[in-house]
Amino acid sequence: MSRAVKGMGVALLTLVLIALCAWGVLAIYYSDLSSGLLRTALAAVFGVLGLLAAYAVVLGEWRWPAACAFLGTFLAVVAWWTTIEPSNDRGWRPEVARLPYATQDGNRITLHNIRDFDYRSETDFTPRYYDKTFDLDKLDSVDLIASYWMGPAIAHTFVSFGFGGRDYVAMSAETRTERGEGYSSIKGFFKQYELIYVVGDERDLIGLRTTYRDPREDVYLYRVRAPIESLRRFFMDYIRQINALAERPAFYNTLTTNCTTNLLLHTRVNPGHPRYSWKVLLSGYFPEHAYEQGLLDTDLPFEELRKRSRINAVAEAADAAPDFSQRIRADLPHPTPVRAEAGRAE
Repeated sequence: MSRAVKGMGVALLTLVLIALCAWGVLAIYYSDLSSGLLRTALAAVFGVLGLLAAYAVVLGEWRWPAACAFLGTFLAVVAWWTTIEPSNDRGWRPEVARLPYATQDGNRITLHNIRDFDYRSETDFTPRYYDKTFDLDKLDSVDLIASYWMGPAIAHTFVSFGFGGRDYVAMSAETRTERGEGYSSIKGFFKQYELIYVVGDERDLIGLRTTYRDPREDVYLYRVRAPIESLRRFFMDYIRQINALAERPAFYNTLTTNCTTNLLLHTRVNPGHPRYSWKVLLSGYFPEHAYEQGLLDTDLPFEELRKRSRINAVAEAADAAPDFSQRIRADLPHPTPVRAEAGRAE
């Protein structure tokens, strides 16, 4: 073996050990161990072991024994980490305290625990919920909402279903946080948040973001262009997941199980569903991806559509008005209706 090849092998092994070390440190530190001191101490010990193993690999002495010993320790951490299970029984923040669920009687779907909070500020509100029955035969629209809170690349995306132009219900995949717990994208990689689908009145899920968040978010509402039968399958797949989470909790993951990846997953019930793209990971660009896949109004250039789809001013003016949903859509572009399903390339 040439010296160059051997050097590349040593470098690769060292990088692998450092990467495994970093993952293990974070997995231990962001874990459910009750004592913060214990978590910190164990993470530090694991980190030192990983760095010592990497150092031994670079030096060449005890290279393989050190690497194998650390890998054994790493596998033990992974085995322990896999035992961490999600739960629906924690001290939840009031915003996510109630899980929604649905019951079905033929084409009539009753959604339970629809959130409709009365906000005075982001943190000062009166919790309210209601149940409502929707006729699946009247489902005739789906809208994509993108709410920007940290620049153009990252947005919270969710959908809203419309029934006959009168009734709307929004559905949003979010982190189910506990009292006193904030959001951290790093923690989101390590089983620290359960997943919840918040089912809400648009005056809550949209109005919270346009009017009561501090700072306020930039919110865009795009009318989706798809056949009615596709919209209904899409809706029922949301219902399936909402009921599944009510029975079997699941973890949120910053990369693989977030608001946008879940939304994209639900589209797979339809033929010609949108492809995966880097614009799913950088969710602020997901509306552009949907546009490129023909799911939005392509009669307008995307930049013009985006400009006309911003609803902050009208949503803030509508606030808690009974016709909130109609007012935020009054001046939006309407895509050309799709009469029948047409597949797009996989």
